[in-house]
Amino acid sequence: MIGIDMTSGMLHQARLKIAAAKLQNIELIEADAEYFNFSDRSFDVVFCCEAIVLFPDIISILKKWYRFLKSGGFVAFTCPPKTAFMASLQQSICAKVLGVSLPHILEPLGTPEKCHDLLNQAGFRDIEIKIEPSGRYRPLRNNGLSWIAININFKGNPLLSTLSQEQLNQLQVEYQTEIEKRATAQGIWEDTTKLFVRARK
Repeated sequence: MIGIDMTSGMLHQARLKIAAAKLQNIELIEADAEYFNFSDRSFDVVFCCEAIVLFPDIISILKKWYRFLKSGGFVAFTCPPKTAFMASLQQSICAKVLGVSLPHILEPLGTPEKCHDLLNQAGFRDIEIKIEPSGRYRPLRNNGLSWIAININFKGNPLLSTLSQEQLNQLQVEYQTEIEKRATAQGIWEDTTKLFVRARK
């Protein structure tokens, strides 16, 4: 078994869990999975937990994983739907401030239909998608939208590099205003629903 992550912190957590479970024959690699290659038909299963939305070209990575799998092997991944983590709010705020609608990171795989379509395009079959609704209340004190989050959520869209400080400030003001409207005594409700996706080569 091989595990890949581009951050040493996540690999450290993995090592702790592997040791606690007394697992063996697991190799961990610090690398960007987008550029890391294996021989064709090397694996029975390829699993990606929550990170598939981070890939710039999702259909290309699915085709790559298809090549890595043995015949009959499985690909599986988890991802949030487009309604999760206030994605629609972030999009509407950006559209209001910038006058254009930017594609959000959750859009490409944001519905079961989109997941099914991309897997079909990559050559997979026997596609299964399960939805697990979940959510949480977030304290009102965490009501900012950081520049790092904006870059991640909109995949570093080139338009972001042209924003003035005034526009960035306006994004924050608009976002915080909308967050405060949604606040309750318990905090802000945040949808954390997950899609669990599996398909066969």
